[in-house]
Amino acid sequence: MIMKHTFLVKEWFGAFLSLLFPRCCVVCGRPLAKGEECICAVCNMDLPRTDYHLRRDNPVELLFWGKFPLERATSFFYYRKGSDFRRILHLLKYGGQKEIGAIMGRYMAAELIESGFFQGIDVIIPIPLHETKQRIRGYNQSEWIARGIAAVTGIPVDTEAVVRRKYTETQTRKSIFERWENVEGIFELHHAESLIGKHVLIVDDVLTTGATTVACASRIMEVEGIRISVLTLAVAD
Repeated sequence: MIMKHTFLVKEWFGAFLSLLFPRCCVVCGRPLAKGEECICAVCNMDLPRTDYHLRRDNPVELLFWGKFPLERATSFFYYRKGSDFRRILHLLKYGGQKEIGAIMGRYMAAELIESGFFQGIDVIIPIPLHETKQRIRGYNQSEWIARGIAAVTGIPVDTEAVVRRKYTETQTRKSIFERWENVEGIFELHHAESLIGKHVLIVDDVLTTGATTVACASRIMEVEGIRISVLTLAVAD
């Protein structure tokens, strides 16, 4: 009886808070219904999915051809100029809403898992932030996406094997050449022995030129018997 009473109080309190501070869709701004997280059902259906995980030699995989040996790669949705769906990434990276990463990571993993995309993957490595940038932001958005993926797949997340030692300026307004030059030699391996013979999944928030991913993968490739796949929440279209 006490447990039932406590549950009812929590339900009532939650409903009361929702009236005062309604949870809203990060895309369209409409109040979220019970059971919805981050984005509403309508925006979830309209999310510009790539479905690249269903296509071998898809555009994301082609982007990495010749740069490092790749098992498979995909991105969940298109990041398009002027699209309201850009708010997902903007609020995640610059709005302090780190929970969006975990929620979208779960959504993404739940859809990809049926295709066998995660089969054989041993460990997830989110693209690291430099300690200064992470201290300013308060978190690493790619790590939160990775945590969401891990919650669905059960694959462990490793945030210590690869570190970002070189502080770099934002890539946003840089040319393609400047992006590649900006990330040269920025990553270091720690505890490399823990990755020997492993299939690693590199996770990041948004894919543009692929320069940062390639820089990270190139460092990981120094480990004996390593295999690499890539997954990002979005890809610039």
